[in-house]
Amino acid sequence: MSEPILGFPNQLTILRMICAPVFVALTLDGRLHLAVAVFVLGAITDAFDGLIARFYKQRTVLGAILDPLADKMLLGSAFVALSFADAVRVHIPKWLTVVVLSRDAIIVVSALAIAFVSNRKGFAPTGLGKISTGAQMTCVALAFGANLMAFPQYLLEIVFAATGVFTVASGLHYLYRASSRRFVEPDHDA
Repeated sequence: MSEPILGFPNQLTILRMICAPVFVALTLDGRLHLAVAVFVLGAITDAFDGLIARFYKQRTVLGAILDPLADKMLLGSAFVALSFADAVRVHIPKWLTVVVLSRDAIIVVSALAIAFVSNRKGFAPTGLGKISTGAQMTCVALAFGANLMAFPQYLLEIVFAATGVFTVASGLHYLYRASSRRFVEPDHDA
């Protein structure tokens, strides 16, 4: 018997997707403590959906597609909200938000084009991509922290710059791997 397509790991992923607009609404309303709680809930679902799927052998094609999209929704919405919300005192620089969103859009469009043109699918994350995601999460966490308590501005500037560098580098690395065709995995029927 096959596993249900919306098993518990995929339900956690969908919960993370739901967290994104809730988080944005709370941030725009200036309810930063609640917004942080929703963001943390989303981060917790990210930590557990994959672990549960592997442990209980509930990995699905849907989960492989939804998980990175949910990550991008949560992080992307955090960057937008923390860059543009009037209710926050310390903003993530707009240039950094444009870099993060542009990189993600380029990767998603490239993956779709590769899947369409070459009948291959798979979007294996790279080590540099994981470092970039970690830097982006750190950036969001510190921006929240700076809005809730006193925080050294120079440290924020360093984190913003490092996040930009890692984001651009990982985007270029993904494009390089895509162009070399080692990026995608052959389509395997399960």
